[in-house]
Amino acid sequence: MKEEKSFEELMDDLENISQMLESDKLNLDESIKKFEEGMKISKKCTEMLDNAEKKINILLEKNGEVEEEEFKTGEE
Repeated sequence: MKEEKSFEELMDDLENISQMLESDKLNLDESIKKFEEGMKISKKCTEMLDNAEKKINILLEKNGEVEEEEFKTGEE
């Protein structure tokens, strides 16, 4: 059974693909394959973020109603 990568690992993979594409060391076919791979990874990351947002909204549920609140970091 294949273990799924974490969000952070997928982002590292995207960074590596981006660097490869920017390096001009790949031919056109290799570049297209890496681009397609990056798009698949990007889609997976988006799905993970959407699921995380849904979980956060569920945690914010109060009195049977979802009260959406703006997420604030300590930097604001």
